[in-house]
Amino acid sequence: MKRYFDFTTAEKRYLEEINDAYDRNLSVFATKNEDVVRSNRAPRYDIIRPPYAYDVDCIIYNPFYNRYTDKTQVFSFYKNDDVTRRSLHVQLVSKIARTIGRALRLNLDLIEAIALGHDMGHTPFGHKGEELLSECYEESTYERTGKRRYFNHNVHSARIFRVILQSNLTLQTLSGILAHNGERVYKEYSPSGLSTFEEFDEILENCYTEKNFHKKLRPNTLEGCVVRISDMIAYAGKDRLDLYHVKAISEEMFKSERLIGTRNSDIISNVIVNTIKNSINQPSLNMDEEVFLDLRDLIAENNELIYLNEDRVEPYDESIKPLMKKLYKRFMEDIESGNMSSPLFRHYVDNPVLALRYRNSKGQLLADADDIVADSIACMTDDYFVDVCEELHIDDEALSEIKYHSYFD
Repeated sequence: MKRYFDFTTAEKRYLEEINDAYDRNLSVFATKNEDVVRSNRAPRYDIIRPPYAYDVDCIIYNPFYNRYTDKTQVFSFYKNDDVTRRSLHVQLVSKIARTIGRALRLNLDLIEAIALGHDMGHTPFGHKGEELLSECYEESTYERTGKRRYFNHNVHSARIFRVILQSNLTLQTLSGILAHNGERVYKEYSPSGLSTFEEFDEILENCYTEKNFHKKLRPNTLEGCVVRISDMIAYAGKDRLDLYHVKAISEEMFKSERLIGTRNSDIISNVIVNTIKNSINQPSLNMDEEVFLDLRDLIAENNELIYLNEDRVEPYDESIKPLMKKLYKRFMEDIESGNMSSPLFRHYVDNPVLALRYRNSKGQLLADADDIVADSIACMTDDYFVDVCEELHIDDEALSEIKYHSYFD
């Protein structure tokens, strides 16, 4: 009988040699495929999908990946094809990180997995949505249990794969995703000593119970460090470009000179080159002091223009904040009353892919009510959030305050 879907012994030897050669060509500081730490079974077809390549497949084929497309990166409420969405951002991070990783002879599969999965836990409406959901989660958990819990998108990204989907990702990929938070720039990035899932699960829980605990974390591989710095490289110049596209900065300000460059392409190229120059055959990633300071200042200036600007923040405070609070409360009530007709159940909890994660064989809910509500809202796209609020008449006055900038404004 012809073997259509099985490799012969000779074919297996050929493929094994390819995988062995890949590991032999990696840097001594790289993460080898043989170093993999996985809590569950070995994946199918691992001979053609080494461990971190398998992680990439788990990430891009999961039901939440498609939702990157309609999630805000920085600017919500704009009908503008030139403004960055979350889907483009993770691709840019992946490409930048693989460029650095190739030059440093690191594991490109691991880099791609971390890069494509790192923002999976982001909420609708970007960092403002994340901030508002965390407020609701903290207030509700404290009211119900007397203990505060905190929501952060990088922590939720890890929760999606580790807890909700039980995706059997490697420890190295999960660590990179959890510790990717690149809101603060450092001159040097070095891996942590995390080596077991027991440690990882303890750290994950600490991120929920201790405010800002997640900001202390470092990835446990050099590949994870590459993604972390690439996250900043990807958004530093692109945020600036988006500010220009939405007419939030003048052309003169957009073109103001910097050491690392003015155009997004120059910023990306210059910081990549400087990082590679300072990191060849090193156990950590490094930049020159002047480059580090200029990148840090650019990101700080962008944050001032975006997140600390009253005109930018006002639409979120006037519309999304009251909607988030009331939708959160409504979903909590739906759980308490067992309202199975609620979108919370119809579209999320009882989704065929997720049902086994949230219910036992008797149909009883397995997860805490606040976790279910936070999980469901975090996975929403911007448009779905608005539509579900309209469908449930959560706050018609707040909905009327949402104004979109058209293509011709």
